[in-house]
Parts: sequence; C-alpha cells; structure tokens
Amino acid sequence: MADGEKIIPINIEDEMRGAYIDYSMSVIISRALPDVRDGLKPVHRRVLYGMSELGVSYTKSHKKSARIVGEVLGKYHPHGDSSVYDTMVRMAQDWSLRYPLVDGQGNFGSIDGDSPAAMRYTEARLKRLADELLGDLDKDTVDFQPNFDDSLEEPSVLPAKLPNLLVNGTTGIAVGMATNMAPHNLTEVVDGVVAFLDDPQITVAGLMAHVTAPDFPTGGTIYGYEGVRQAFETGRGRVVMRAKATFETSKTGKEQIVVTEIPYMVNKASMIEKTAALINEKKIEGIADLRDESDRDGMRIVYDLKRDAVPGVVLNNLYKYTQLQSSFGVNNVCLVKGRPMTLNLRELIQYFVEHRGEVVVRRTRYELAEAQKRAHILEGLLIALDHLDEVIALIRGSRDGDLARAQLIERFALSEVQARAILDLRLQRLTGLERDKIVAEFEGLMREIDHYQAVLASEELQRGIIKTELLELRDRYGDARRTDINYAGGDFSTEDMIADEAMVITVSRAGYIKRTHLDEYRAQGRGGLGARGATSKKDDFTEHLFVATTHEYLLFFTELGRVFWLKVYEVPEGGKATKGLPIQNLIEIPREDKIRSVLNVRGLKDPDYLENTFLMFCTEQGTVKKTPLEAYSRPRTAGINAITINEGDRILDVQLLAPNAEVVLALRSGRAVRFNEGKVRAMGRAAAGVRGITLADADDRVVGMVCIADPTQELLVVSEHGYGKRSALDEYRITNRGGKGVRAMNVTDKTGALVAIKDVNDGDDLMIINKSGITIRLRMSELRTIGRATQGVRLLKIGGNDEISSVAKVTADDAETLEAEDGAPVAGPDGLEPAAPLAPDATVDALGGDAE
Repeated sequence: MADGEKIIPINIEDEMRGAYIDYSMSVIISRALPDVRDGLKPVHRRVLYGMSELGVSYTKSHKKSARIVGEVLGKYHPHGDSSVYDTMVRMAQDWSLRYPLVDGQGNFGSIDGDSPAAMRYTEARLKRLADELLGDLDKDTVDFQPNFDDSLEEPSVLPAKLPNLLVNGTTGIAVGMATNMAPHNLTEVVDGVVAFLDDPQITVAGLMAHVTAPDFPTGGTIYGYEGVRQAFETGRGRVVMRAKATFETSKTGKEQIVVTEIPYMVNKASMIEKTAALINEKKIEGIADLRDESDRDGMRIVYDLKRDAVPGVVLNNLYKYTQLQSSFGVNNVCLVKGRPMTLNLRELIQYFVEHRGEVVVRRTRYELAEAQKRAHILEGLLIALDHLDEVIALIRGSRDGDLARAQLIERFALSEVQARAILDLRLQRLTGLERDKIVAEFEGLMREIDHYQAVLASEELQRGIIKTELLELRDRYGDARRTDINYAGGDFSTEDMIADEAMVITVSRAGYIKRTHLDEYRAQGRGGLGARGATSKKDDFTEHLFVATTHEYLLFFTELGRVFWLKVYEVPEGGKATKGLPIQNLIEIPREDKIRSVLNVRGLKDPDYLENTFLMFCTEQGTVKKTPLEAYSRPRTAGINAITINEGDRILDVQLLAPNAEVVLALRSGRAVRFNEGKVRAMGRAAAGVRGITLADADDRVVGMVCIADPTQELLVVSEHGYGKRSALDEYRITNRGGKGVRAMNVTDKTGALVAIKDVNDGDDLMIINKSGITIRLRMSELRTIGRATQGVRLLKIGGNDEISSVAKVTADDAETLEAEDGAPVAGPDGLEPAAPLAPDATVDALGGDAE
C-alpha cells in the first residue's frame, strides 16, 4: 500500500443498493420518462435543440443526418450515435408520431419494419410544428443547464406552445416503472385545453366531451370505450384497437376482405407473415390467398376467401388470432417537477397550462425589460434633440469621448447608457423626420410597456394569451381524426354525441345485420318489380326489416327462447346494397339458434315504464304469453331465457303490447283469430304461456301476430305468391282465445299460403322483400280497402320459383314523405319485364282478385 493511501471497508450490499438506486434515478429522470411540460425525453429535447442551433429549420434546406447527429453528440448527448439517429428517425416517421417533428429526406424506414438508411445517406430538417416547441427560447422563458462537460448550456425544458405529450404520446421503459402514452388529435386536445382555461374546475367527464379518445397515426378503430374512459379518469387503461376492414368482390366473383388501416405499432410485414403461418396450420379457415397490395397511395392487404367461407366469420377469426386486433396499454407516467407520477387527462392538461402560464409570464417580463431598456435610450435621445445646439457644443468642446460622456451625464442627468447612445447618434437622426420616428417609436413602446405590465398583473390576460396561441395552433395544424371509435364494446353512454335519426334495421336469414338511413329507400308504384335491397348469398334473404332510431335499445328474441340486448347505434351501418355484419360478431348467439323477433324500446331504466309495458309472445304452434318488460330490463352479454319453449315449438314473434290492445293471430292455412289482450294474464319470464289459436292440421303453423290498440287500424294479409289485401279490423269478429278463428284470405294455388299479417293505415308504407333480395316499397294509400272474403290483389310480381320472404311496414311517424321513383324498376333475377304501376283506384277484378 502506497504512502497516504487508506482502505475503508464497505458493506457490498449497501454499496450495490446505493449504486443501483443512483442508476435507477438516472434512467428514470435522464433517459426513459418524458417531462409533463413539453412531453419530451432528454434525447428528444437535445435533438430538436441541436437541430435548431445548427440552423436546420423548416425554412432552410435539409442537412446530412450525420452532421446533425455529430452536432448533438458533440455538444449535448454523450451516448452512442445510434440513440440520437434512431430518435431523429422516429420523429420523422408519420406512422410512429401522430404529428412528426422532423422532416426527413431519404429512406427513413417503413411500417413493414424496414430499417432506415445509414445517416450518411439521409438528410433532415425541422418541421414547422417543431418551431412551436422551440419558439421563444431566446426570451428567458425556460431555465438552461450546463451540458455534460460544462462547456455549453442546454434548455432543461422547451417552451412548448404545443401540448406535445397528449398530441404525440410517448413510450419508455425505466427501472421499476414504464410509460406508454397514447397520441391524440391536436384539434380535440386544443379544444380540451381551451375548455380547461374557460373553466378550471371542469371534470374529466367534461374534458372527454372534447378529447374523445386516442387518435393513432395509423388510423384503425378503437373497439370499446371502457378502456378509454379508464385511461382518461385514472391514467391507466387498456384500449383495444382493430384494423379497418371492408368486404369486396373481385372481378372474378371471389369475396375478399380488404384491410386499409392496421392498429398502431403493428409491423405490417410481420403480421402478414404470422397470418400466413396460421392459415397453413389450419388455425384460420376460409382464406384462399393473402396479398399485400400496398403502394404509395395507401395500405391495402387483401384476403381472398374460399367459396364457402362467410366473410364476417373469417374476419372475426382474424381479429381473434392475428394483430388485426391488438391493445394499447395506456400508462400515463411522466415527470412532474422531477418526480415520476401517473396522471389522468385533467392533470396532464393542468400541468401543461401551468407550464404555459410560466412561459408567458417569463416571456412578458423579458419583453417588458427589453421595451423599458429601449424606452430609456429613446428618452435620452429625445433630451439630446431638445437641446441639440448645447449638446453639439458640449461634444465639440470635450477633449475625448469619456469627457464628453461625463459632461452629458452631469449636464442633463442622463444615465451611462443614454449618454453612450447620444454619442453614437448618427447625424442623419438629427433631421426633423427622424425625430418624428423616434417620438413615434417611444410612444409605441410606452403602450407596449403598459400592456406587458397589465399582463403580468392579470392571470385572466395570461390565460387569454395561452388560449389565443392554442387556437392559432389548431387553425394551422389541426386535422380530422384518423381513428374511428366503435362503442359496441363498452357501456359508455354516447347518445349526446350521436344524432337520433331513423334507421332501417335488416336481419337476413343467415344472421347478417345492418342499419341503413331511411332515405335510401325510395317509394315506388304498386305492381313494379322493385329495387335491389340487400346483396346476399344465393341461399340467404332478408328475414327481419323494421325502422328504429339510433338511441333505442334492440331486444333480440331467438327461436329457442332467449333474449339479447344491443343499442341501435352499435349495429354496423351499411348501404342499401351491402350485406351487413354477422350478428354473432355483436351478440353471443349460439350457432344452433337464430333471431326470430327484434324489438326496439326507448330505455330500460324507467321503473314506471318497465312495469306498465308488456310483451306479447307468440310461437309457431299457437302459444301466447304476456310478460312485463321489466323482466327483460337487465342486459347481459350472454343473454337470458325469455320463455320456456315446448318440445317441437319455437318463437314466431314478440311485440310490445299497448293497454286493451286487440291481438290477431294468422295461420298459414289462411285463418285468423282476434281476442283482447286482457284474455291473457301476465306471467313471469320462465312461464311457457297459454293457447292462443288452434292449428288447422299438423302441417299448419302461425305466420304472424298483430297487436292493435287503435280500432281504426286495418289489417293487411300477404301470400307467398305476392297477393295481398287490406281489410277493416271489424271484418274479423272477436272470438275466444284458443279458437280456430275466421277466414283471413281465400288461399288458393294461385295465391299460395299466407306468409304475413300487418296492421296498416293510409299513412304507412309497405316494404316487401322476396328471397332473391328484391325490395319494393308501396304506399298503403294506393291499396284500397276490400272485404275479408277475397283472395286479394297483386302487390309484387313474383318470377319463377321466387317467393316473398319478409313484409314490413314503415309508419308515417318514422319516415319522411318520399316522392315516387320516376325511373324504371330493376328487373328481377328471372329476367321478367317490370309490370306497369297500377292506378290507385284499380278494381279487385282488374287486379286478379275474386270474391269467395
């Protein structure tokens, strides 16, 4: 041991613990976590500041990336060059940042995971948006700190007009903690900050009216809102993301699934490779080919389907097994005054506003000081100009400049700065015009000084400046959302954000459901072939069609006696010619079951409404049951039993029941029974019901149920070959419940068996759909009332072996009055010529109807 050396024994556990804590804090504070004020980690801040100091702003030409990296490494960031270059590259990728801060030129990688070119090949400069983060750095708005070798200074935080942490998000792994913050739409974030400035007591729920959800740079769809709500309220939540996919048909007739947007942070090439492996391993069925057709115009991933594949089922499997559906775990951990904290939406906005308030105050103080300095000099110049001859004589009589300065200070009580300014005054400034300019400048400065002092004295004015600057940012950089929101996966109430408008709900026999705006269906004359409604497979056809508004609940009753719930706005929207989405994607219906009735109710929370509103059930074997709506007011994802079904029977229809309503049941054989709803006592949810009508024979079954509260309503019956008739309710005499009933239609081989019965009036429109998908819309005012004992008139021209599959009515309250279509109707699949529309006053005989 050398002289003077001393060995101090240290416990190795204590040393390792202390060293690890120091390392952990260094990683947390100086590497992995962003600052809540500007949303940047130290490396991001140093890259932006280094580029600014190098002069590569958005108005200048690009510079080599290697030069930028060297500048940052040599002055501010003493780590590997890859850390700096990778950071700059990410800030230039429009699929990584919602609003990129660097303008890259060259190969900066791709969404397929391709690496960027080496920094000697690429060039970069700052985006204009980055200037909003760096602006006012020269006005003492933030504190500076020494760089790694104390040779220079760097900002400890940027002034950041932009709420960058919310807008661009960030991700990072520290020691013992991590951060994962989602990007958001700039327009929405600015609106949220402005709302906070207007009302500092605003709640998270109030802010969510402006900042609706994360907005990812790659678009896609947020599936379910519960995770978003939790993230906004607590700072932690799981946001489920889905790719945007559409169903298309190729030129060769193949059905395809086309993906145009994928979830955030998903590697497209890797996702396609893993999907292909799953297809080869038979874990995903129904896909014949998989191609990436993406180009400079956008993303396009095509899945060619096999002939017997159901597109909705295949897409559902892709969501389940591939990264077409992924999740973003929000963890809003950031540095607040040097300490890591988890923040909710309101706290993130609050700390940003506090930072901007401090920046505005410091900038105003700086500008006030500069204005006062200049005003002080101008005051001295004005004194000199007022005593110009004396000043000139004094200067001429002085031995040197120091003496002249001293005499000026003594004679006119000037300051050192003012005296120097007078001595530096050019002769040109002695003209009258120049003197006027000095006076005008001085008066302008005094007004600025008054304004700066008012700002410093008023917190309201400071908030106004912040608000004005934010609105300018929004107008300059704001854009529309890229990521859609599908609320189907959550319980968050969205009625206030969704227009309450009428929709046509269609459910096909194969279980495809969609909603379509009512005005897409146009009224036609009676007797035509109609316009094509829903595109469907050869063996599929529309089975349920009715009108509901977007705020209503849908209650789905299945033929096996279960009930499921869904909001109308949760049903996917599609055009009149689209097929829709499999209902199994929305509610958990067993494969062996199918929907038999769909009801729409306004709400499920009003006890008085629930207890005094009843549902009337009807089965194909003629059983009826009356149950209060309250028994079905507690939605469950897996559904509940709605009625006990006898063996061999199944539900035919379920309807909302008005007090003292008349119930009419119609049979396939052409008979109908009418009785008052009071004849059926109220029963519980598990009851099986009582006899409503007696079938004619073993092959007979009930085809429809009508519950009429208005005695002026009339009954319309329709047969499978397109015949129908409209008769007064009084034509059907009241009989006992459970009887055989009276004749509703003279069923013949020409008319075919009865398929539907509806209650109608002149204000209703009738929508008829046959199995080939042809739809016609008729006004009931064109069909006159005739007697019950007839076979009816032709409503729809049926060709070949086609038959009517579904009949629905659109009431005048639900639909706008539509003008009749002038063009010729679309020809049917059998190539028949369309029949000419018939006059409203055509007789029964002229229409082929004969009395019994």
